[in-house]
Amino acid sequence: MKIYFISDTHFNHKNIIKYCNRPFKSIDEMNEKIIDNWNKLVNKNDIVYHLGDFFLGQKSDLINIVSKLNGKIYLIKGNHDRLTTKAYEECGIKILKNAPISIDEYKVILSHRPLPDTMIKNNYLNIHGHIHERKLEDIYDNNLYSKEKHLNVSCDVLNFTPILIDEIVNK
Repeated sequence: MKIYFISDTHFNHKNIIKYCNRPFKSIDEMNEKIIDNWNKLVNKNDIVYHLGDFFLGQKSDLINIVSKLNGKIYLIKGNHDRLTTKAYEECGIKILKNAPISIDEYKVILSHRPLPDTMIKNNYLNIHGHIHERKLEDIYDNNLYSKEKHLNVSCDVLNFTPILIDEIVNK
């Protein structure tokens, strides 16, 4: 079993292509590329921590997307994850309700939005999304949010592909 991270896939969100200048002509093309990249790495028994903004749309569309993805998905809901917790869980996604979430074995703290440094334990890394292709220092005060304590796993900076925990903690 392997552990992966990704955020901000925005499955079925047409406007995200324009907002983030994603290299896709349609939501179908975007969805297919992200699903393909995901499934090339993630096996059935692997875990994927999705750090928010998974999907926009109706539950029936969510069922369709989730049915195509490998692995067990754990979601920290983001500002665009608008379906109920029950709807996500009925589709096979486990919602992590008490974010931020610490994984002490790897010394990481998971959240959708970047956490201020004061909320990050010593020698821990905040793995987050929310900022898409933007740089942390261009958005947040460098005195409160240091680059060294944060890793953005928005799919926009990961070539629309989940990242393996070993690639993060062994850097």
